Amino acid sequence: MKKVLSVMIATISLSALIAGASIAADKTEKKSGEAEFKKHCAVCHPDGGNTVNAAKTLHKKDRDADGIKKPADIIAKMRNPGPGMTQFDKKTIPDKAAQAIAEYITKTFK
Repeated sequence: MKKVLSVMIATISLSALIAGASIAADKTEKKSGEAEFKKHCAVCHPDGGNTVNAAKTLHKKDRDADGIKKPADIIAKMRNPGPGMTQFDKKTIPDKAAQAIAEYITKTFK
């Protein structure tokens, strides 16, 4: 019985540790995405708006209207934007940072 109880306690402890690490990773990713967004995007997209073309905000309704529905679509737009937007190649914004920005945008600007 003692052995079973020890295994149960170890399993619960491990589960709690994994859950805590997952929450910490989510917070780190959000901070990373937010920091990268502020560094590269916020000048033209303050609060998800658009200083160049007010009809092309980062808010979900405008993204959806432009067929930009998932993070991969945002990254594609960053890599090959339309007129008025700076092109961000992989050297300027590496894939990991681009993914963090895209996820930040989809979670923040609803």
